[in-house]
Amino acid sequence: MILKISPDKERAKSMKKIITKRKESFKFIKQSNFPSIICENYYEIIKELLTAIGYCYGFKTIGTNAHKELIKELHKKEILNSQEHFLINELRIKRNNSGYYGKETSPSYLKNNEKFFIQIIKKLENILTKLLIK
Repeated sequence: MILKISPDKERAKSMKKIITKRKESFKFIKQSNFPSIICENYYEIIKELLTAIGYCYGFKTIGTNAHKELIKELHKKEILNSQEHFLINELRIKRNNSGYYGKETSPSYLKNNEKFFIQIIKKLENILTKLLIK
């Protein structure tokens, strides 16, 4: 469910700090051979960036399918293009399968998509930075 809220840049700034810490810890995770954990971390970073952007726009998502709705809403707002929407949603499913059902993410999935995850993160960070400056 999407809830309208007052734009909350302070909350978005707090999220940005958490994202920075998660990215710092990522250096240690990427040295391992655990593609599921690496993909989960990419997803968490992307989800937190999307959440912070939502706060800047004055909405948040809650409840069942909140993350799916968040991704869809930012696609509607043209923050995400169709390919990014697809990849993030696919990553969300991989993360849920790993976290809730114990299904491993294949190393080839990570190898084939990691560069796109990094591009999406950079894009979202730039958008968030611009929204926080306004």
